Parts: sequence; structure tokens; C-alpha cells
Amino acid sequence: MSTCSDAASITSADGTALALHNLSTIEPSNVHAPVVLFSHATGFHAHCWQPMVDVLEEHMHCVAIDHRGFGDSQKIDPADLTWSQYGDDALAAARATSARHGGRSLIGVGHSMGGATLLMAAHAEPSLFRALFIFEPIVFPPMPPNTGAETPSNFLADGARKRRSRFDSFDAALENFASKPPMNAFHPVAREAYVRHGFAEQSDGTVELKCAPEHEARTYETGGIAPEWHELPTINVPTWVLCGKPEPFQPSRFAASVAEQLGNCTYVQWDEMGHFGPLTHPEAIAGFIGRTVRTLP
Repeated sequence: MSTCSDAASITSADGTALALHNLSTIEPSNVHAPVVLFSHATGFHAHCWQPMVDVLEEHMHCVAIDHRGFGDSQKIDPADLTWSQYGDDALAAARATSARHGGRSLIGVGHSMGGATLLMAAHAEPSLFRALFIFEPIVFPPMPPNTGAETPSNFLADGARKRRSRFDSFDAALENFASKPPMNAFHPVAREAYVRHGFAEQSDGTVELKCAPEHEARTYETGGIAPEWHELPTINVPTWVLCGKPEPFQPSRFAASVAEQLGNCTYVQWDEMGHFGPLTHPEAIAGFIGRTVRTLP
């Protein structure tokens, strides 16, 4: 497995190799500074958190995981993919990060799928976490019988399979994503990180997505079934569920319900944001996290 120079290789429960990135470019002045573990959304990777790290790193150690099939982590057969594996990945990352910082409990920050994976890790081993900040986590409430799926999973999977995966160069890819939604609204550092670390240069000079479109599609198709709804009240790690403006057919629609189910949770809503809030408004969210962490016991 090839990884970036900032990455350590760790192993998930089934032996899958994962890249765990140190995203901090400076060391906090306080050696006992909080340690933050970031967990990314479907289709993204660890380095997309860089604009939030830039805000937090003066006072916190910042690391981020590439889940299996994403970024620099090991690729797997998408046909074998389950969301419980992503939970195992987050748990392995939390254990490794805590161990490398003297057994310290962590601040978990997750977006979408990444929020769900941190909930799974906290359910399995709550002592690893001091607090969780999860933006629109993908945990579906129970569906009434005979109503069919109410999520846009099939639409998203179809879009992933049609996604253009190769460009003539990094610059060509960046120009493409900067010209159309949703990435034209991303913070420029997040957008550039998505391209520079999410594509791999080929022998002919072209660049290709590291995450196979089929892997992303299967992530959508298998999503939302872990953690299970009935497990949420047993998760007592202090948690902040963060949300953009509630919209139909978006994870924002059920984020408040997730917060109500959790055992120790505060719900925070920003109407100026959508589902990609951590990528469009990273400074605002990082500022909130930084201020809140300073109030923790």
C-alpha cells in the first residue's frame, strides 16, 4: 500500500490496511492538548478536513483516517462491503491514535458516513472518546412498513457509477470540480485537497480517482444500517449532532431525530449550510468545535 508521507499504516479488524494521517503542520504549545480524530464522508478522504485542521491545530493534535477503499487505504472488493467494516476502521483508528497519545481519550469529528462510523466506534469502546461532533450522520430511523426506501441511496449510487474518474492532469481535474456544484461552493483548500490527494497520477501523466466509482456506489447502497437505531440510546459519550438546514431527501431531515435518540446529545443547526457544511463552511464549524471543547471537563 502506498501512502502519503504524513500517513501511518494501521490495520482494521479484518486485516485491511488503513492510512491514518497526521494533518497538523504545527505542534500545539500544550503537550496535553486535545487530540482530534476526523472521519470523512462517502466519496471523500482524510485530507478534505485540512481547512478545519488549519483552524484547530494551534490548540489540538489533528489526525484523520482514510476508510477502506478511500484515499491511501487498501482497496477491497466492493461486493463484500458492509458498513460495520467502516465502524471497525474508525475503531482501529481511535485505538491507534489514543495509544500514540498516552491513552488519551479523543475528540471525534465526523461528516455523514464518517459520523456514523464514529458512533459505531463509540458504541464499541466509549472510553476512547471524550466527545463527538458529527455533522448529519447517516443513521436511518425505522421506516414505516410498506413505504419503501425514503433515502436517495439509489440516485447517489447511480451518480457515483457515472462519475468521471480520469482527467488529463491534476489541474484539469481541479478546474472541472471548481466549475460546477457542489464543489464550486467548497472551501478552496478542501477542493484542492480532494483533487491532490484523491487522485493518483498514472504512467501516461493522467490522473485517476483513488476511490473506485463502484466502491463509492456500494457505500451508498449499503449505507445507514449501522449503527442500528436501537443502539443509539446506549451511546453516552457527550455528542453534538450538527446539521444544516433540514431539506427533503437529505440527511438533515432526520439529524434531529438522531440527536433525540442519543443518550447524551446536543443538537446544533446552521440554516446557512447544506449537507456539505464541513466542506463549505469549515471555519465556522471548526470554531464552534474549538470553543465547545474548551468548555469540556
